[in-house]
Amino acid sequence: MPTVSDVAARAGVSTATVSRALNGKPTVDPDLAARVRQAADELGYQPNGPARNLRRQEAAVVALIISDVENPFFTAIARGVEDVAHEVGYSVVLCNSDESAEKERRYVDIAIQERVAGVILSPSGPASTVAKLAARGTAYVAVDRPLPGQDSDVVLVDTRLAAREATAHLIAQGYEQVGCITGPVGVRTADDRLAGYRDALKAARRRSTPKLVRRTEYKSAGAHRAALDLLSQAETPDALLIANSAMAVGVLQALQERGVRAGRDVGLVTFDDAPWAALVDPPLTVVAQPAYELGAVAARLLLARIADPTRPATTTTLAARLTERASSHRH
Repeated sequence: MPTVSDVAARAGVSTATVSRALNGKPTVDPDLAARVRQAADELGYQPNGPARNLRRQEAAVVALIISDVENPFFTAIARGVEDVAHEVGYSVVLCNSDESAEKERRYVDIAIQERVAGVILSPSGPASTVAKLAARGTAYVAVDRPLPGQDSDVVLVDTRLAAREATAHLIAQGYEQVGCITGPVGVRTADDRLAGYRDALKAARRRSTPKLVRRTEYKSAGAHRAALDLLSQAETPDALLIANSAMAVGVLQALQERGVRAGRDVGLVTFDDAPWAALVDPPLTVVAQPAYELGAVAARLLLARIADPTRPATTTTLAARLTERASSHRH
């Protein structure tokens, strides 16, 4: 088994520098830290976790790596995971990847170093991120988004169907120019919501045009820019499907700045029933996703995988529910 001295020799640095680099200390030059990590990867080196974990094969801890800790959808998932894990004596360590594949990779490395019993993650990066978990035999479950090409347990929401139903609802209310603000290209949930939107337009024999679609970060600021862009063009939407509640905040801000009234001027449906969604004027029509249940199911699957690593991988798909409020009705 390679040692820290082997990594130091390969990288051409001291063992102290290796230690600082692998522990993410900011005092290490980024290029030097990258050289150390490359040397460690090439040698297959993994540092030990704390001494308390050396006395056992794994800690009674699971790591939860989510995409955005500020998003109520993901905090509800976290609550579902924690409740189930707590019942059987496991603790949960929460990690925020912030939609960064690099941060996700670092948290996976830390999970391995700390010998956690398992990992639940909402993937931000490529499937290769979890290859180290599979190689070490660490149990893992994907939640909200699948891991392409990986034979793993996964818990999803049928978000494409939900987007189709939400868009069909807007069409049924008499809106003619239904647009969509969704997340980044390549993020499965963002792709699926756009596909569901287009499914509904096709079913209603409506023309799908790129002029009414914007893709941006899953954040308020990106959606704010996207909404202002849509409202400034000649062919403006009279309704919008919005991909999550954080984006809805940015859209509402843009509408307020332009003096546009939700419902009356622009119909709105947003994914996720944030606590404030029913309190704004007019209250927001939402696609309510079973976030807590997603987390609870993922935790149960992880515990089952820890108990029996040989069990067949499963995919669990949950349904979302359209909750109609005034923002999607002309008034």
